[in-house]
Amino acid sequence: MNEVVAHHAAVPADGEAKAVDAEVSRARPRALLADDHTLVREGLLRLLAGELEIVGAVADGRALVSAAEQCQPDVILVDVTMPLLNGFDAARQLRRLCPRGRIIFVTVHAEPDYVHEAFRAGAHGYVVKTAASAELLLAVREVLAGGMFVSPGLVHEPWVGAPEGEGEGELSSRQREVLQLVAEGRPAREIGDILGISRKTVEFHKARLMRALGLRSVAELTRYAVEHGLVSGR
Repeated sequence: MNEVVAHHAAVPADGEAKAVDAEVSRARPRALLADDHTLVREGLLRLLAGELEIVGAVADGRALVSAAEQCQPDVILVDVTMPLLNGFDAARQLRRLCPRGRIIFVTVHAEPDYVHEAFRAGAHGYVVKTAASAELLLAVREVLAGGMFVSPGLVHEPWVGAPEGEGEGELSSRQREVLQLVAEGRPAREIGDILGISRKTVEFHKARLMRALGLRSVAELTRYAVEHGLVSGR
């Protein structure tokens, strides 16, 4: 589902009311959100619509990156585990393509490694879904004011640090992209079409990342991707 779903507030027929509504709309921060679960997207929309102008709601990481580049929102809400491109790697691209956007992860993952990786990827906030109804608007206000926000149950850990530099980490950005798509069960030709590279280049990256991780099979690659939140284990 790569379609961006835009949402606009209804405008009254009265001319004066129109002017007031237009002024309010311009004053509200613009938000883009991504989650591969329809019910979660709808819940987030209901929660945020009174305070933010929702410019789009998408279901996968690549649609998120494309929409953010086009819309240039003020705040971006993103899940960790999404099809085609996970939230961590989407955030890395968003830092370059939408530098003004403040990124908040909204996810079920509360494990330390996930939270740390989110901030390394460029997050400004991290909210666990079980607390979203109480904390998400607080997180949005905090990051839009220039601060950072982490769900209170997680703040005992030193999450917030400088984002990683380009090329840091065990795998390159391209290798992580190939890893996720392989773990999703996509054949090399389809992966090449998605990434705009040849099938041989896909196989090259696949072989390189298997050597880097010390893995020997697609099953082991898939297990690694699930354990690191790149694909869903469901």
